[in-house]
Amino acid sequence: MFLPRFKYSLKQIFRLVVGAIFPVVPCFLITFFPNNSQAQAVKTTIVQVNGQYTFVRNGSPYYVKGAGGHKQLDVLVDCGGNSIRTWSLDDAQEILDNAQKHGLTVMMGLWVGHERHGFDYNDVEAVQRQFDRFKQAIPKYKDHPALLCWSVGNEVDLFYSNTKVWDAVQDIAKMIHELDPNHPTTTVTAGLDSTEVYLIKTKCPDIDFYSVNTYGDIGNVPTNISKFGWTGPYMITEWGPNGHWEVSKTTWGAPIEQTSTEKAATYKERLNKYILDHKSHCMGSYVFLWGQKQETTSSWYGLFNENGERTESIDMLQEAWTGKAPENRAAAITYFDINGKKLGETNTRLEASQMHSAKIKVSDPEQDKLKISWAIYPESTDIKAGGDKEAKPIPVLGLKMKKNGEELSFEAPKTEGAYRLFVTITDKGGKVTYANYPFFVAPNSNPKQPAIQLKKQQLDIN
Repeated sequence: MFLPRFKYSLKQIFRLVVGAIFPVVPCFLITFFPNNSQAQAVKTTIVQVNGQYTFVRNGSPYYVKGAGGHKQLDVLVDCGGNSIRTWSLDDAQEILDNAQKHGLTVMMGLWVGHERHGFDYNDVEAVQRQFDRFKQAIPKYKDHPALLCWSVGNEVDLFYSNTKVWDAVQDIAKMIHELDPNHPTTTVTAGLDSTEVYLIKTKCPDIDFYSVNTYGDIGNVPTNISKFGWTGPYMITEWGPNGHWEVSKTTWGAPIEQTSTEKAATYKERLNKYILDHKSHCMGSYVFLWGQKQETTSSWYGLFNENGERTESIDMLQEAWTGKAPENRAAAITYFDINGKKLGETNTRLEASQMHSAKIKVSDPEQDKLKISWAIYPESTDIKAGGDKEAKPIPVLGLKMKKNGEELSFEAPKTEGAYRLFVTITDKGGKVTYANYPFFVAPNSNPKQPAIQLKKQQLDIN
């Protein structure tokens, strides 16, 4: 169907008409119809004042109290957060606009190809295509008022061997500075290693500050980063509980996850001792993860559960960022066992299809009535590296379960293997506390030496 061409777009016509009728509300129109061509960049610089590095926006110091993720932004604002971090340009415009709406800034991630995913930095054409893609994207977002800085790559050093990746990072960072003089650049490493610090310092002069993702090793970062040769500003761009690679494991290899109560204490200690106490060079941080994901378990890293409910650690962050505890706080776990064996103290093996007992003890600051839910899942076998997407196991259904307050009588699965008993405690305000207990199901009470093996050994002896 033929449509006539107009000199003005429908959006422009609407603005002209409504502007004539309501000339006193131009701000509403601009907000309702954001126009990227009219966006005004907020210049961000890094300065050192009295020996302390800091971002400066609109002439004022800006310390980052951030979170990795782009959902539940109203909660982040309520908790005193001021910035979010992304890992790629996916949905960049929407994320920037939503951040601006909430008064937040964005560390915008550029997903630089990983060698472990098959990217070859000896492939000159592939490297050029990646560079060109970013060169086209930078002008689209560089003037957005919510933009704080650019992150050129995330953990490209994880399981890599080709150091040419740092040449690519430098080329991208240099190009950003040429196109966007208003925002600094960084690159993010998986943990802190002296080799990577040296390579970035020598190969990437256009990287303005160092960023590191760190979990159980966060306590060593303040000392090691300068020891390894980086004397400028840095940020902690992922941090949280102990990683699944950093904890004790059962004899069958299942990592033992901290309870949400233990995690909350861990977050508090790490934020205060290893981030806030090192403002001379650390310009802030992004806690991980402002959302939920399956990574080893469904609860290991998320600050929310699968239903979007807040966990204990968010209460801690709110108190640290605002100086004031929330009116309603999540419950706390003081004890968790199976058959009288406390979580983390032993390798618990259960007989298949037999009834067993579990006990959880919790306390709630407001004495709320608590809802306690239980579920059994097989141990995840889809374990990836670097946060790559994992599939969640399917729960074991049809098992006998009888709840009695904080106690549970449950039937062990009939199939031999590794499992976890999950417990979730929800208060009247919708805040959740959780834990999971790994156990192994065997066909009899002595799984290391099944009956058939004993008979064979006896025959051999005779």
